[in-house]
Amino acid sequence: MTASPSALHLWIRGRVQGVGFRAFTRTRACELGLSGWVRNLADGRVEAWAVGDPAALEAWRDSLSEGPRFAVVEQVEARSEPATKPATETSAKEAFRVLR
Repeated sequence: MTASPSALHLWIRGRVQGVGFRAFTRTRACELGLSGWVRNLADGRVEAWAVGDPAALEAWRDSLSEGPRFAVVEQVEARSEPATKPATETSAKEAFRVLR
C-alpha cells in the first residue's frame, strides 16, 4: 500500500547559491520520483517545494541538509503542506523544475 502524496516546502540557508545546489536539488528529486520546483532567493537562500511520497520527501530533505560537495548548509526550514496546495510556478503533475 502506497502512502498518500504530501508536499514539503523548504528554505535552505548557507553557502547554497553558485555551488550547484539547485541542480543537485532537482537531480535528487527526480531520483526520488518527486515533482516540484527550486529557486534562488534574493536574500541568498534557496527555496524548494516538492510533492510525492512522504518517505521520498523525507529522503529529499535529508539530502538537501547535506547539499552538493561545495555547499555549506547552515539551516533547513521545512513546512509540510497538503499535496493539493496549488503551486504558482508549477503543478504537481509536471517534472521537477529549476526556476530562474
